[in-house]
Amino acid sequence: MRQTTGVPGLDQHLGGGLLPGALTVVVGATGIGKTQLGVQYAQAGLAAEQHRGVVFDMAARGDSQSHAPYAERICDWKMRPAESSQQPNLETFFENPRAGDYFHVFDYRGQRVTRRDLEHEEWRAWQAELNYKLKASIGFLYGAFVSGCRRVVIDGVEPTDRPGESIQFQLIEYIYHQVLRKDPEWVARDLFREKYRANAEKIAQQLYDPKQVGCLLMATAHETLLDDLIARGLSEGDALSNANTLIYMGKIRRGDRFVRGLYIAKHRGSACTDAVLEYTINDQGLVMNS
Repeated sequence: MRQTTGVPGLDQHLGGGLLPGALTVVVGATGIGKTQLGVQYAQAGLAAEQHRGVVFDMAARGDSQSHAPYAERICDWKMRPAESSQQPNLETFFENPRAGDYFHVFDYRGQRVTRRDLEHEEWRAWQAELNYKLKASIGFLYGAFVSGCRRVVIDGVEPTDRPGESIQFQLIEYIYHQVLRKDPEWVARDLFREKYRANAEKIAQQLYDPKQVGCLLMATAHETLLDDLIARGLSEGDALSNANTLIYMGKIRRGDRFVRGLYIAKHRGSACTDAVLEYTINDQGLVMNS
């Protein structure tokens, strides 16, 4: 069964919605509406799967992505932040496995996240923080899934010419392949490690199907115009180029003004529109114009 985007009118242009068990990537400039779309997608899980999705925020510099204010304004959802600086308590993990709705991985440093932009010691500091936060990240996502969540929004991904040199893309590759798409018993092994045997019975009672988990990844682009995004595309070997669904969001010119528009560049195995779709943003979030 497909997952609704939470945006009225958009699903029909996506052949009925997004495919769970696959990666959907949304690319657009800052302020174009990606975060609102992510909040609406996560909120839609409440009606569809009886559990809202979770937000995995990878932002490391600049302003906050404002997920909590958007969620409260758009759908009266008071997001609970998870503590990313604390390791999960494995002794009591299954008493309350969903640690929160929102997980901010990195501290705001005001630094770029690619190896080329950092001194050697700065890069090593990033690696150390990543290694420390990895267990907390696994615990946050695994806990959400065993609690019934089936939607993940990954936000705050910075633009980079070399994804292989980005600390964010290293984490995305791991999270997507080793947590979201992996058998839950093996995810539990990575999380519990030496405590796995002591929790094996509880783990076996908390199985879920990773093919039912949808992932919406929001990547920031330098380009603000939709035509420029479409013309640029994704380079071969880009970690995002393997996405099942690719959506561009940008500005388009309409006479003497600019409006927001999105374009579904790829939607494997599904009928989808070739048209540029205009939308607006209001207190209800992202709204399709037609």
